[in-house]
Amino acid sequence: MLTALHIQDFVLIDQLSLPLGEGLIALTGETGAGKSILLEALGLAAGARMARGAVRRGADKGVVAAAFEPDAAHPVWRALEENGVAADDDQVILKRVQGADGKSRAFINDQPVSIGLLKTIGELLIEIHGQHDGVSFLSAVTHRTLLDEFGGLSKDAAGVERAFDAWRAADAALEERKRMRDQALREADYLRHVVSELSALDPQTDEEAALAVRRAEMMAAQKVTEDLAAASAVMSEDGLEGKLSAAAHRLARASAQFQSDPNPLADAIERLDRALGELVDARAAVEDAVDRLGLDERQLEETEERLFAIRAAARKHGVPPDKLPEFLQRASSALATLDEDQAQYGALEKRATSTRDAFFIAARKLSGARRKAATKLDAAVMRELAPLKLGKAAFSTAVATDEERPGAAGVDVVEFMVATNPGAPAGPLKTIASGGELSRFVLAMKAALAAKENRTVIIFDEVDAGVGGAVADAVGERLARLAMDAQVLVVTHSPQVAARASTHWRVEKEQSDSETKTRVVVLDEAERVEEIARMLSGAVVTQEARAAARRLLGAPEKPKQKKKKSA
Repeated sequence: MLTALHIQDFVLIDQLSLPLGEGLIALTGETGAGKSILLEALGLAAGARMARGAVRRGADKGVVAAAFEPDAAHPVWRALEENGVAADDDQVILKRVQGADGKSRAFINDQPVSIGLLKTIGELLIEIHGQHDGVSFLSAVTHRTLLDEFGGLSKDAAGVERAFDAWRAADAALEERKRMRDQALREADYLRHVVSELSALDPQTDEEAALAVRRAEMMAAQKVTEDLAAASAVMSEDGLEGKLSAAAHRLARASAQFQSDPNPLADAIERLDRALGELVDARAAVEDAVDRLGLDERQLEETEERLFAIRAAARKHGVPPDKLPEFLQRASSALATLDEDQAQYGALEKRATSTRDAFFIAARKLSGARRKAATKLDAAVMRELAPLKLGKAAFSTAVATDEERPGAAGVDVVEFMVATNPGAPAGPLKTIASGGELSRFVLAMKAALAAKENRTVIIFDEVDAGVGGAVADAVGERLARLAMDAQVLVVTHSPQVAARASTHWRVEKEQSDSETKTRVVVLDEAERVEEIARMLSGAVVTQEARAAARRLLGAPEKPKQKKKKSA
């Protein structure tokens, strides 16, 4: 149960520490006194969002702390352990510190935690029903969730949701593969042409650059070779060598005519012979240089053909020449995918089918369990209606299954149906029940669900709205019985409900010239009589109202004083 609540600098509360006891706790007070502030503060400690301006004016921060003592089997202990939060004896202390600058910090057992974790733990301990929360009971989505909670089907419902997600994921993967396959099929002819053409060309990494360098070198060598060839031709037998040889031959013949010694042509002949030898050696050196260049015109032609073919392919396919091998690899992979795709596509089809079947098996099983739980819920709620002065009303849970509209929650649409008058046809709760009836139906369902839930404390904010008299008394009586299984806090304007409480708080607003404060007074027996009498009679509390208050509280009435006779 909730054992203590501490509030500091929150809205109109400057400092408040309240011990709490077991059973039903009633909060009463004039309209606007600040009763709902207490619930908002408790909600803040449990991870709810805090509205701007909630920190008391002039304060740097607001602090709310709530101490709980759950039983040993409560699921909160496991949740704390799973999230690495140390247990503090038998207590769980939730604390929220909200700065005036909007920054918020959360603590569990004085250990800093995220707001999300604070909310998760808070939801295991507290269930708060605000003034307008009955509206949520009008939603069919809420009805399905409540039925699953009542039937203990929350884990099964979570399993169905996982199965639905797996089916949808498999379907999405299949659709993506189908899209890729269709696109590949449309491009198949082009891919085959690309792979055939480039495979024949077989471009290599950086080949284009290497060919360009080789071609430049060979073209330069070609120019040198041409110059050497021209020089060699000049020095050939048909050129300078031939002329020198002819000149030497003629000089030798002329030299034979001279008989003198020395021969006047001997030096010329000698020099010409030496020149001719040097020329032959020079031509041999030129020819050796040509051999050393090793220019092969056929090789140059082949190099140019290869280079131009690679560049043409690159232009055709719109990629740089050095990216041609990568482009061929991609095209080959895409073409290979066409061959492999059918097997993969078949596997994805099987997975989509199997996950779909698994979902529907789980959803149908859950649907059957929901129908059984619905029968039990109907009986449990019907037992609650008579004590709440709805004995002539009928309640039923409609479970409509539509496998054509599957979803994460299964294949069921769940809706609470009521008939408030005998013989009247049943209709949806949202269209049949009036405001006062809706409050009682909500209470009846909460009472039916209480045994299935693990909340330490259940809080109702004006659950008795729109009812009075005997109906309000019935609501109070049911709240008191509900408080036997869980601690219940109720904000109420009904004296009949307040009278059923084991603890009664009055919320008061104190105003001065400079500030307004809200304070909470724990009422003793006499003060309870006065408060309930005020609730009965209004601004002026009469003796009749006090007597009625005592009757509601089951307290003995004070004897009337006899009037003294006048002398």
